[in-house]
Amino acid sequence: MGIRFEHVNYSYNAKSVTPQIGLNDFDLSLTEGKFIAVLGAPGSGKSTLLQHFNGLLLPQSGDIHILDFHIKAGDSAKGLGKLRKRVGLVFQFPEQQLFEDTVEKDIMFGPVNFGVPEDEAREAARRAVEALSLDAEILARNPFQLSSGQMRKAAIATILAAEPDVFVLDEPTASLDQASREELLLLLRRLSTEQGRTIIIVTHRLEEVLKYADEYVVLQQGEAVFHGTPAGLLERTDLLDAAGIQVPASVRFLREFCQRFGVTPPDGPLGAEEATAFVAESIKNKPM
Repeated sequence: MGIRFEHVNYSYNAKSVTPQIGLNDFDLSLTEGKFIAVLGAPGSGKSTLLQHFNGLLLPQSGDIHILDFHIKAGDSAKGLGKLRKRVGLVFQFPEQQLFEDTVEKDIMFGPVNFGVPEDEAREAARRAVEALSLDAEILARNPFQLSSGQMRKAAIATILAAEPDVFVLDEPTASLDQASREELLLLLRRLSTEQGRTIIIVTHRLEEVLKYADEYVVLQQGEAVFHGTPAGLLERTDLLDAAGIQVPASVRFLREFCQRFGVTPPDGPLGAEEATAFVAESIKNKPM
């Protein structure tokens, strides 16, 4: 099954003289069960793409195959409830996701709407906040009285409790501290590797996802200009520069170090700490 976009077009103000391109003859094929990071500058089409995954936006032309669902241009949004049960979307701004008077009600909303009994939905809410390292007392609080980081975690918990097959998250680590970012990315990685869930996230922080994502998609002007492995991506620093994506300093440093001293580069991408350790070990074992 997997996920396929075939010649998908979507424009905002499509009937105006100067429509804003969201997706332009967009083609992409993703394998289920992978952790996929979507990168691109503002206006590249990232958020437009994410909203097509669960039918919040429908293609103006082209076809989309998601799991065993087929969405084509001209289709009605009616009947997409089953798709949205299996594809959970976390918005970039958590206040768009939260609307109840307690966090517990917000988290329970999805499971209850999908037919889960209230007592099971309540337990799912408890498990979700626990997985995100939130205190259980937060369940009784008003979501709009939370800190920005707590609000973002609560928004993620609303999707986590519904247990979809595909998690789609728009800038999920924004407003989180460093420890919370790493906890969340590790949780998402486990959902992929241990439970076979498909994780698709938009992020502008390439360095922080290098240890976690299996595949990368780079968008530019509504098109996928790259889709491949972390190693393949880091070989295309020219493409990253053209797409407005900052190449991590640790990547540039490690590449220059290996070239200058004839050291064989590591097999996979490394974060800043791992790159520093690699250089230190190389210096220790190789006369300079």
